[in-house]
Amino acid sequence: MLDAIRWDTDLIRRYDLAGPRYTSYPTAVQFHSQVGTFDLFHALRDSRKALRPLSLYVHVPFCANICYYCGCNKVVTKDRGRALPYLQRLEHEIQLIACHLDPTQKVEQLHFGGGTPTFLSHDELRQLMAHLRKHFNLLDDDSGDYGIEIDPREADWSTMGLLRELGFNRVSIGVQDLDPAVQRAVNRLQSLEETRAVIDAARTLQFRSINIDLIYGLPRQTPDNFARTVEEVINLQPDRLSVFNYAHLPERFMPQRRINSDELPTPSQKLEMLQRTIEQLTAAGYRYIGMDHFALPDDELAIAQEESTLQRNFQGYTTHGHCDLIGLGVSAISQIGDLYCQNNSDLNQYQNALASSQLATSRGLLCNADDRLRRAVIQQLMCHFNLEFSDIEQAFNIDFQGYFGQLWPQLQEMAKDGLIELDRDRITILPAGRLLARSVCMVFDAYLEQHSRQRFSRVI
Repeated sequence: MLDAIRWDTDLIRRYDLAGPRYTSYPTAVQFHSQVGTFDLFHALRDSRKALRPLSLYVHVPFCANICYYCGCNKVVTKDRGRALPYLQRLEHEIQLIACHLDPTQKVEQLHFGGGTPTFLSHDELRQLMAHLRKHFNLLDDDSGDYGIEIDPREADWSTMGLLRELGFNRVSIGVQDLDPAVQRAVNRLQSLEETRAVIDAARTLQFRSINIDLIYGLPRQTPDNFARTVEEVINLQPDRLSVFNYAHLPERFMPQRRINSDELPTPSQKLEMLQRTIEQLTAAGYRYIGMDHFALPDDELAIAQEESTLQRNFQGYTTHGHCDLIGLGVSAISQIGDLYCQNNSDLNQYQNALASSQLATSRGLLCNADDRLRRAVIQQLMCHFNLEFSDIEQAFNIDFQGYFGQLWPQLQEMAKDGLIELDRDRITILPAGRLLARSVCMVFDAYLEQHSRQRFSRVI
């Protein structure tokens, strides 16, 4: 069992830098327009030849209401009819992609994200899942990890029953905060009773896993009122919790301009919120997985971390990193072998491409040998807080200390500060440094200095 994380305020203040979340390496900031449909077809062919298992991500961008904090790719509309042309193009994309894969490649993981996937009507959800089953080898024995993001304001018992019938067995529920004053400040009014009703339905219908999302750092939050939210959420007993740091970037995300920056908590208040949240969750039996994620000890993520099989991809921490990830829908990202590629993020351009029977691939990246090596290093540190140099040396035929010799002074400084333990054989991120694992990974990021750190959120 991993040691519990240890709170060290001085260390946090020193290493709380802005940087990537490392759902991939290289990160999406490196994507460029020279990667296109030809590269995607080539990668799909390699996936087909190797008969690699699949993970599907389906992006449903529509929301009936705007949440001011949100930085997701979304379309806010009350017009439910806007989903129909999108679904027609999405089904065409599914068909075009699937014909380049082998029908025996199993879909081990499926995730519907958004937006609000339950913006779709019951009939639309049925039709979309039927189309996916027609063109991909979805498992029908409930053994796959098939998840969907839920807004409790857009779901009821009948919706949950439909989702279970369609094969979903995991739900991720957006809560963010339960305090009415905070909810008003971010335009997301959602009662505890609405949230509890969805969770009760999920448990009764035997969904395998329930995740709840919280955000600290929102306007009008205080350490005391956020602690009350965390206490109420613990009482709901989700299997997993994601506790995100709100990054206020109004220059990038237009809805955030509606937030009164004078109402945002101070950096010291945010730190106190996080510290108290960690203490509350630890006392309730949750384990820190890494990067905002907590899970109960019997959850698959916690077990995978114990067994050193945990991985990380665009969907966050996962036990299915060995799968080729295929993103479907506007702005969706795929990771197929060494290829990353992303669909156009503009809804009209996405739909127009598919209306012409063209895939909407707009940018991406093909990893080189150095990318693959650094990706392995960063993944190991992010998932397991430990890196055995011999594993990397054998996999990539290098001398670790020779290859990364220029980085050694930075690593030695981190060791001196108590962030990591460094010797000739390994790096271990110490309990006081685990909240700052991203800062360690940044040392190995060959691209970071090419870009303004303002593009990224802070570590904490």
